[in-house]
Amino acid sequence: MSHDHNHHHDQHHHDHEHGEGTILSEVELRVRALETVLVEKGYVDPAALDALIETYETRVGPHNGARVVAKAWSDPAYRDWLLKDATAAIASLGYVGRQGEHMVAVENTSTVHNMVVCTLCSCYPWPVLGLPPVWYKSAPYRSRAVIDPRGVLKDFGIELPAGKQIKVWDSTAEVRYLVLPERPDGTEGWSEEDLAKLVTRDSMIGTGLPRQPAEVAR
Repeated sequence: MSHDHNHHHDQHHHDHEHGEGTILSEVELRVRALETVLVEKGYVDPAALDALIETYETRVGPHNGARVVAKAWSDPAYRDWLLKDATAAIASLGYVGRQGEHMVAVENTSTVHNMVVCTLCSCYPWPVLGLPPVWYKSAPYRSRAVIDPRGVLKDFGIELPAGKQIKVWDSTAEVRYLVLPERPDGTEGWSEEDLAKLVTRDSMIGTGLPRQPAEVAR
């Protein structure tokens, strides 16, 4: 099975070097170098590059995933479709594209919590979730998520009940996962637009939980 290597490898990532001042991480250096080459060769202009990043980070990314989750929370038929054929259900909302073609949705419940990791590299559904967070691509996260998922979640500030099962899904070049978080209590009658405000990128990876109703303005 071939593995898609169109996305960045980050096996030797170091967030900070010793010494004074801000030192760019290896990933940041690679990104800057790539941007410089693309701009110098005339493939893109800086404004277009900014627009691309802004698109993935704000418009195409987590916002789209949040709309998918909110619709699933408020529409039982769509939820069933999402869990049965996530690729088609997500595409029906117009969200398709690079690394988002083969999607599988897994549902968090009162007894099961799902978490997504890519053990081989940084497989990630950009059109739905946006640009990958740096920690997701780091080797320590990838290895610990498999060995000690409960400990990783605790590091992220999430302490699950002892009896709740944790399922870890290994994203690949062929299959990308979207976690359908549990709908927060106290949101009965909320519109999809308001529900979407509760959905965070981390909650769709399983390393976070949705915001609570009191945390968002309606």
